[in-house]
Amino acid sequence: MNGIPDLSAAVWRKSSYSDGGGTNCVEVADGYPDLVPVRDSKVPEGPAVVFGVDSWASFVSGVREAV
Repeated sequence: MNGIPDLSAAVWRKSSYSDGGGTNCVEVADGYPDLVPVRDSKVPEGPAVVFGVDSWASFVSGVREAV
């Protein structure tokens, strides 16, 4: 395995940071220990980006500070 989990059975949920409109729709998948898979809900068949938990926490912290 190359470190990227099989996401074919992932259950995705819209991030609470999405604005609810049609342009900013980020989804995350739960159930992957130490990883946070993220995708664009407008393109569900497209690629996902997989972050480590610490990297994702740093990203979210930076977004909160910028708002």
